[in-house]
Amino acid sequence: MKEINQKVFEGERALFKAHDLNIKNSTFQNGESPLKHSKNLNIEHNIFKWKYPLWYSNDIQVSQSTLKLEAHAGIWYTKNLKMDDVMIEATKTFRHISHSELTNITMSNAAETLWWCNDIKLDHITARGDYFGKNCENVVVDHLKLSGNYAFDGSKNIEVHNSKFETHDAFWNCENVTVYDSALVGEYLAWNSKHIRFVNCWIESDQGLCYVDDLTLENCSLVNTDLAFEYCTDVNADINTTIDSVKNPINGVISAPAIGEVIIDDPDIDKSAVKINVRRQTA
Repeated sequence: MKEINQKVFEGERALFKAHDLNIKNSTFQNGESPLKHSKNLNIEHNIFKWKYPLWYSNDIQVSQSTLKLEAHAGIWYTKNLKMDDVMIEATKTFRHISHSELTNITMSNAAETLWWCNDIKLDHITARGDYFGKNCENVVVDHLKLSGNYAFDGSKNIEVHNSKFETHDAFWNCENVTVYDSALVGEYLAWNSKHIRFVNCWIESDQGLCYVDDLTLENCSLVNTDLAFEYCTDVNADINTTIDSVKNPINGVISAPAIGEVIIDDPDIDKSAVKINVRRQTA
């Protein structure tokens, strides 16, 4: 590979269709789309200061680099991307990317980031911003720390491990989501979704877990969670804390040490289709 070292690039499409390059210690500034339609690049210790740095690219490795605030909508329509140890200050950074791995990334302004992406691995990501992960498919997440509302709206085939979410309306309109060993804080968790499973999770969610088809919770804590499971079907919930209240589940089994209140006030619900197991006297 040809090496480019300690260069400053300006102007639109500065390295248009660049390929087979090792770009080190360089800065891209004052010019849109500097690496558009590029392929087979190794980008190390670079700074991107302007819009659309990597669009329609393929086989890209980025490490120890920074996308500044003005590097808006930075990486779209790109395949086979590997990023490690990168700081991203810009919004809307990933859209329509596929078959990619993002590791050790900090996104301080991640609003509307990671949309319409598929076959993605996220490992040790810290992100702050609303609408993270919208309409994605086939995503495996490990050690994500996310602060921002409406996470993973409309996504499918999502697997999450060892993560922390501070977000309301997370996992709405989703299908096939499994979350392991994670903490989730925020109202209205996982409404209007199907095939949702939480394992060993700690959850605080006002009116969380409603309108879900096929909902499983295994060894989970539900703290400060009321009016849970409304109009949920095929519920299998094994809870190890008191549930404040349960309202109008359609069918399934709910087990907990205590439930503050069980509300079945819809005359169309068959009470015999719902089994409530309280393992000790309700306070």
